[in-house]
Amino acid sequence: MITEVGRVVAVDQGCLWVETIQRSTCESCSAEKGCGQSLVAKWGGKTSFIRVLLDGRDASQYHLHDTVKIGIPEEVVARGSMLVYLTPLMALMAGVFMAESFNLSEGGVIVSALAGLLVGGGGVRWHSYRHRDDRRVQPVLMDGVEPVSWCPR
Repeated sequence: MITEVGRVVAVDQGCLWVETIQRSTCESCSAEKGCGQSLVAKWGGKTSFIRVLLDGRDASQYHLHDTVKIGIPEEVVARGSMLVYLTPLMALMAGVFMAESFNLSEGGVIVSALAGLLVGGGGVRWHSYRHRDDRRVQPVLMDGVEPVSWCPR
């Protein structure tokens, strides 16, 4: 589980918006100080806002500026990276091969490759939108508070 500490910037119904500065990856990487990510994180880091589902927890337990620990399984990160990087690349290559099979000129191959790249990027965007509420790919709260189990009467 990859964990990160963040600050609550908004409490919505069913979710928290957490502001994080990505530093945890540098601690676990073998390159450590040999890459640009470490330098960027040291000089302020990249702030990002992450939507964390409450998953049955009571929203009144969380307030603005609370510090929370969130986590996401390594498998989700690895699969997500493969999807984000390989899908547009494979679509680009499919566009090139299709253009070559139709014996298009070099300009046609370039346009077809760019069209494939855009289709691949659109596919990633669609997949992301479709799975935005899928609990298997969402960050989870690591605060030790158990979700509230209740049944409406």
